[in-house]
Amino acid sequence: MSRISILDHDRCQFKKCDYTCIEYCPGVRMEEDTIIIDEKTKKPLISEELCSGCGICTNRCPFNAINVINLPEALDEPIHRFGQNMFELFGLPTLSERSVVGVLGPNGIGKSTIIRILSGEVIPNLGNWENPFGDWDEIINYYKGSQLQNYFKNLSEGKIKVVHKPQMVDQLPKFVKGNVKDLLSDADERNKFEEVVETLELKNVLNRNMTNLSGGELQRVAIAASFVREGDFYYFDEPTSWLDVKQRLNAVKVISSLAKDGKSVMVIEHDLATLDAISDYIYILYGQSGAYGVVSQRKGVRVGINAYINGFLKEENVRIRKQAIKFSIHPPTPEDEGESIVSYNDLKKTYDTFSFSAEAGEIFHDEIVTAFGSNGIGKTTFAKILAGEIKLDQGEVEEDIKIAYKPQYIVSEFEGSVESYLYMNAHSYGSNIFKTEIMKPFSLEEILDKEVNDLSGGELQRLSVATTLAKDAEIYLFDEPTAFLDVEQRLIAGRAIRKIIESKNAASLIVDHDIVFIDYISDRAMVFDGEPGIEGKATKPSDLRTSMNKFLKNLQITFRRDKETKRPRVNKLNSYLDREQKENGEYYYLKKK
Repeated sequence: MSRISILDHDRCQFKKCDYTCIEYCPGVRMEEDTIIIDEKTKKPLISEELCSGCGICTNRCPFNAINVINLPEALDEPIHRFGQNMFELFGLPTLSERSVVGVLGPNGIGKSTIIRILSGEVIPNLGNWENPFGDWDEIINYYKGSQLQNYFKNLSEGKIKVVHKPQMVDQLPKFVKGNVKDLLSDADERNKFEEVVETLELKNVLNRNMTNLSGGELQRVAIAASFVREGDFYYFDEPTSWLDVKQRLNAVKVISSLAKDGKSVMVIEHDLATLDAISDYIYILYGQSGAYGVVSQRKGVRVGINAYINGFLKEENVRIRKQAIKFSIHPPTPEDEGESIVSYNDLKKTYDTFSFSAEAGEIFHDEIVTAFGSNGIGKTTFAKILAGEIKLDQGEVEEDIKIAYKPQYIVSEFEGSVESYLYMNAHSYGSNIFKTEIMKPFSLEEILDKEVNDLSGGELQRLSVATTLAKDAEIYLFDEPTAFLDVEQRLIAGRAIRKIIESKNAASLIVDHDIVFIDYISDRAMVFDGEPGIEGKATKPSDLRTSMNKFLKNLQITFRRDKETKRPRVNKLNSYLDREQKENGEYYYLKKK
């Protein structure tokens, strides 16, 4: 085995520990330069050639900043390494004309790095971290005889054009000014302005300034701006964040049409239903978050996603997860059974430009109710009504209950570390229950020493959900808790929410758009429909199957269950199964007779 040593620079606090790693290193005691001090950063540097892999430094480091990893023998030389004791990437996917390749893997495993390399933003250094940016001739020679040789040769000579839709679209207003219509018109090199505006339903925002757009609107504008540009290779980094189910399917249509136009497309996505619908084949990334990532062999979509869910890659003979992710078909929750934790009669609230109403209903102890529908249809309004933040025009929430609420958009102006934030906002922080039921599932120990202002979107989401769960409440309201989380983090969050509400005899209402997550976590569900931004109506909580059938019928799409994993999969429009399910009125998989 080869060995890599990783130092988390954010967690390393050498001033507080006075280089404990150096003090206890057996190699240093034998007067070897196994660990030395970097003259520039003053942080420790670990020699991977001299390191024996004893693990003493990893165990002694009080901030868990060091990780020594034995790599599988099958791995070749790395494609890129960011620096000594920093992340390295093994392998790259390849693209084909008229195809969409999907990339699936945990956060921090190298997916965005792949796009930066393939788009020419980073020249890979083949593991030579002393040369942060590689040499094109060396890269072209390294891939001699492969498809990537011609790709990198043409990329280096400027013969191909790359279009890149970035991950963090919420940052766009800082760099892109003006209104949406001017932005898209100026970018329209393919004469596709009218087509993309109609498909992505952007007419209502064309005259709006970029600074006045919501997250979902920014996402659709970013997809549209990429689509109308002329390019040979298109890269979309997490294109469905903040989009509702209908908008996600519209994004699938737009991105898939690029391949039909002869383009090569790559999509990084955590929504399995979307990835399944959009991809012609996929690559799986595995390894260790923040340490190293490995690109799998090319796989068929169904086989690849199922392999990821099962946690075993057959062709590589690699187990990437100890246990498989299991989906189950929930039996309907009886409407007349269960102890009500909150009930409400018919509700109405009218604003100047928007009206909302909800059928009378109730939520039971120990259950999770999901709410789904288009953006701007009243889901957040309903959550705020339950939370007591909105005064109603008609109706009332009958019980006076404690609410813990995580909003859709997380903005924190807190100045200080994550640990300080938890001390101030999570009253159970430090208790054994917090450590086992919240700290561990959400991997908060990894970010305790980070400044809250420096957290990534996924880290901030995990902190926000965890802090909400730590509060003393009877109903826990989560507005889009899966945004920026990878597949495993979403399902881990679901299990953590389930465990906390059952231990507290509480309940949870979750607003989300990920059908796979909704299927995984729901006991019952509410459907929100109407006209976005004008009128919203909510059904009472009903069993998941009934609610999904109503919701999907409105969208005229059908889902089936994968025979192997039982996960939801989108049927292709007008396919035999799609037509059969619609004829039977079974939009959420065909029920066995």
